[in-house]
This record gives sequence, structure tokens and C-alpha cells, in this order.
Amino acid sequence: MRLGLEGRRALVCGSSSGLGRAIALELVQEGARVVICSRSRERIDGAREEMIQELSGDEEGDYQGRIHAAVADLSTSEGRTGVVDVANEVFGGLDILVTNTGGPPSGPMEAHDLGVWRTAYHSLLESVVELTGLVLPAMKAQRWGRIVNVTSISVKQPVEGLILSNTLRAGVTGFARTVANEVAAHGITVNNVLPGYTRTERLGELAAAGAARSGKTPEEIFASWEAQTPAGRLGEPHELAALATFLCSERAGFITGQSVAVDGGWVRSLV
Repeated sequence: MRLGLEGRRALVCGSSSGLGRAIALELVQEGARVVICSRSRERIDGAREEMIQELSGDEEGDYQGRIHAAVADLSTSEGRTGVVDVANEVFGGLDILVTNTGGPPSGPMEAHDLGVWRTAYHSLLESVVELTGLVLPAMKAQRWGRIVNVTSISVKQPVEGLILSNTLRAGVTGFARTVANEVAAHGITVNNVLPGYTRTERLGELAAAGAARSGKTPEEIFASWEAQTPAGRLGEPHELAALATFLCSERAGFITGQSVAVDGGWVRSLV
């Protein structure tokens, strides 16, 4: 299937590892040019070189010019504005925005003071709102755009011990669903992908935190997640990346305002 992504310009947030890296890699494989970003220069430069090596293999390819690494703290307005400016400078604009933020601390409500809530708000919700606002004018002018937000299965079925994520990612869902209707007539789609328990660094952190609270081992925590999932295993980043890339494509032009779980059947709801 040809996805029509050749030459499209994308910004993928939080892409030095995990889901963001997998989505960026998939987009480049489909012909897009991608800005990847992280707060760490070392991590994002290392991710870029690894991606180029993985894509090139034994063949020559122009991947050096199709992956640009930028440093940006997306929990700040300066970081968001700066990375969009970088994309406009190196690629002459953006056709695709993939928002992806690191998960906030786990734990029950009483574990988090208002300072923690404010930090999580800036990272999880405010960042999506501002980045969307920064890219929409140009997308409207060209009458084509794709926005995909990586959120969580918690927006369909809250996850125990993740009150910050449960609350703020639900806000992203409401925001995205509303904006989707506002911009659909301009040829712009806005969708969310909801990862379930997927084998990433973040999941390792959650397992360690859960083990510390419960007295179980991280291995037992992982086993419990696998047992909760009808597929009987954890997801892999490339599985979510495949859906995200399709939603960024020309083929997905009539799909908007949706929140699609990639969770091995974990969510029990009907829709």
C-alpha cells in the first residue's frame, strides 16, 4: 500500500527512544523527512545515528538529509516554539505533527502535591495545545495536515496508580476531538493513538515503581500486565508506530477525531 508520505515533513516529539523513535523510523521508511527531538543532545544525536544505520543497512540512502535532530524541552513554551522554528528552517514547513510526552510520576493522589500536578500539566496537556496552535496556521494555508497524539489506554479505562496520566491525557483527548471538527474542512485530521502495555523504557520505570509500592518484583509486575492482556504479551513499539504512520498518511484522510487503542485487547469497552 502506498501511503503518500514521500517528501512530507514531520515533527515527532519525544523521539530519542521508545514509541517516538519507532514512529519517526516508520515515517522515514515511508519517505517522509522528520525532525526528531529530545531534551538531551547526546541522546537525540545517538538516536539519529542509530536510525540512519538501521535504515541504510548495506544500501546507500539519503537518510542523512531526511532525519534532523533537535534539542527541545517540550514542557516549556520556548522549547515548543524553538523546535517548530527548527522544522520550518530545515524543511521549509511541517505537514505532520506527532506529539509524544514522557509519562508523569506514578502513584495515588496523595503522592503528588500541586507542584507535581503543574509540572505534569505543562508536559502532557499544555505542550499538545501549544504545539497544535503553532502548526495549524500553515496546515490550514496548504489545506493539508496530520496531527497524531500519542496518549494512553488510560483515557478509555483508567489505570490504577496513574492519576496524573489518567487525568491529563483525558484532557488531551477532549482537546483533540474538538479541534478535529474545527479543522476537518481544511484537509487536516487530528487523531490519538493509545498504547497499551508496550515494551519501552517507560514501562520499565512503571514496573520498578509498582514493585517498590507493592513489595513484588518487577518481573512479577510485568507478568501481571501480560496476564491482563488478552494477547498474552506486551506490545512492541513498531506495532503502535504502524498505526500512527497510517494515520499520518494520505490514505487516512477521512479518519479524524478518533482515539484508537493498540493494546492487545486490554481495554474492555465496546467503543
